[in-house]
Amino acid sequence: MRALILGLLVTVLLHAAPASAHPTPFSYLDIRVNADAIDVSLIAHMIDIAHDLNADPPERLLKADQIALYGSQITTLLAARFRLQADGVPLAAGQWSVPVALPERQSLQMTVRFARPPSIGVLRLDTLMFPYDPLHQTFVNIYEGDALALQAILDASKTSVEFFSGSRQGVTSLVRRFVARGTTHILLGPEHLLFLLGILLLGGTPRTLALVVTAFTVGHCLTLSLGAFNVLNPPARLIEPAIALAIVYIGADNLMVRDGKDLRLWIAFAFGCLHGFGFANILREMDLPQRATAWSIASFGLGAEFAQLLIAAAAAAAFATVLAGNDGLRRRVVYAGSVLVIAGGAFWFITRVFFPGALA
Repeated sequence: MRALILGLLVTVLLHAAPASAHPTPFSYLDIRVNADAIDVSLIAHMIDIAHDLNADPPERLLKADQIALYGSQITTLLAARFRLQADGVPLAAGQWSVPVALPERQSLQMTVRFARPPSIGVLRLDTLMFPYDPLHQTFVNIYEGDALALQAILDASKTSVEFFSGSRQGVTSLVRRFVARGTTHILLGPEHLLFLLGILLLGGTPRTLALVVTAFTVGHCLTLSLGAFNVLNPPARLIEPAIALAIVYIGADNLMVRDGKDLRLWIAFAFGCLHGFGFANILREMDLPQRATAWSIASFGLGAEFAQLLIAAAAAAAFATVLAGNDGLRRRVVYAGSVLVIAGGAFWFITRVFFPGALA
């Protein structure tokens, strides 16, 4: 029996065809932002280039005579798949160099120089080097002078990256971008709006309400910093249901509170801590330099604080106008609003625990 099995294995091995695989489905882009120009170096694998040029076998592209034959086609092909913008304005590329063979890497290298504007706030790279291969990745290094400022990996699902320069223009662009993000994150986020409704239902002085919403911002920035700098990263499968439970809790607390201690400040802080971890995942995917990450967190918090204070002021004014002097109506509004908050939080908790991805 063993002899039969051994014989079958030998037969299979003898008739097996050699597997054909792309050894390194990668390309490499180095972008150097210098004082007078932006220099780019591109290294692409011969198999990828040969595929798109219908050149067979790929090894021929590493020979000098074939480089002379295919050189202009190669640079034309790859230049069309590569674009740089500075502050939304496309940059003009100079003449691409003749491809240079890198036999030890089975690759070809090309360089080009882009005209540099006097000032750069945001540099944006858009590229999908080899669309035929869904697994292909482009490794990007961006330098300011000789200092490596940003690293990113682009593929079929992510075809662009933005680099905020270390100049005053770069910081200004970053702050403007993330203040707007923080504001819209609150104003367009149903979770935040429902939680704020629950927090504001019991009313209070303008100072009390301002402290409550600021507690959320402080908690949010704290855990956003921990997550963005990879100090602490609890999994989303725990954070998302916990956020929903926090919404349920604030609604229930409104119904149970009588003349006891007001815990809304601590509840808002805890909710902010939970939600900060959720946004940290988004921030890490943006490939920001460490200095830019710190600015983005502060700017996001500023935008979130502004939006929450705006909502708190509007809600307080509305409650004061509609509910002034009518304790019975106020109690009914608090009761109905709290039930709505509990129902919304419970719905999100159930879907996130038992039907993850259903609302994505």
